[in-house]
Amino acid sequence: MARDDFKICWSIYVGWMPWAYGAESGIVKKWADKYGISIDVVQINDYVESINQYTAGQFDACTMTNMDALTIPAAGGVDSTALIAGDFSNGNDAVILKGKNSLADIKGQKVNLVELSVSHYLLARGLESVGMREADVQVVNTSDADMVAVYGTDGVTAVTTWNPLVSEILSMPDSHKVFDSAQIPGEIIDLLVINTETLKENPKLGKALTGAWYEIMALMSGTGEDAEAARTFMAQASGTDLAGYDAQLAATKMFYAPTAALELNMSDKLTATMKAVAEFSFDHGLLGDGAPDAGFIGIETPAGLYGSSDNIKLRFDPSYMQMAADGKL
Repeated sequence: MARDDFKICWSIYVGWMPWAYGAESGIVKKWADKYGISIDVVQINDYVESINQYTAGQFDACTMTNMDALTIPAAGGVDSTALIAGDFSNGNDAVILKGKNSLADIKGQKVNLVELSVSHYLLARGLESVGMREADVQVVNTSDADMVAVYGTDGVTAVTTWNPLVSEILSMPDSHKVFDSAQIPGEIIDLLVINTETLKENPKLGKALTGAWYEIMALMSGTGEDAEAARTFMAQASGTDLAGYDAQLAATKMFYAPTAALELNMSDKLTATMKAVAEFSFDHGLLGDGAPDAGFIGIETPAGLYGSSDNIKLRFDPSYMQMAADGKL
């Protein structure tokens, strides 16, 4: 059904802070006005909770990773579209050990992380790289909101998390990064995910969000005072300073131009990555009780389909980013 009022949500992460700036600066409102709609941009403090609220229909779009888009809304039966690929993590997600400086030292330790999130996936990929399996460690489910405080306690010796938490934890004594997402480039992709039916019925929303996003990208990636002011706002909104935020950006492969995002979206590698993510998710029971195999949920990408053509619930649709690249928004 065509509507005029929409709500999107985001949580604190380097690649999603532009939404905070877009809301505060009026850029989102400017693009919403252009298309005769209103867009409420809402911050949710707990990342997984933001996705749960989107899945429950309380928001029309939400920031999340490619894996979480598959395992929460798509697995929950909510047909969802990756509208904007904003970046991929290139060091922003990390495994950190206290008092040890080699990933092999993690054997037998408890590892605090947001269970079944990309942190869990990163840990599994890290363990693979040193010939270990998840059975070699004990995962302790910990909210991202509690991660820094928990790490500060004596009994916690290993965590897997994302920025800005990674930077904060690494500043604590005897903390060592032993594996990070730069070692699996292009596998943890940060997206704006939108309800497919809502997008289909309200293409104006897709156009307004995409237009606003790339205006912010062009602004923050510049070299002038305006760019610095934008990034300073994003830094403060995420609890750091400009130097800290720029350091996080350096560990992120931001797609400042739509052409860069399109390159990832159109590649065969995206299909291969989503296959690997689906297999991890199936192995951990994340595709639902009724899933007989990793291909139970169809994932549509421009390069092809992975999984069931009868149950497509996650779509990578490059058309709005293509409009941005073509100057047609």
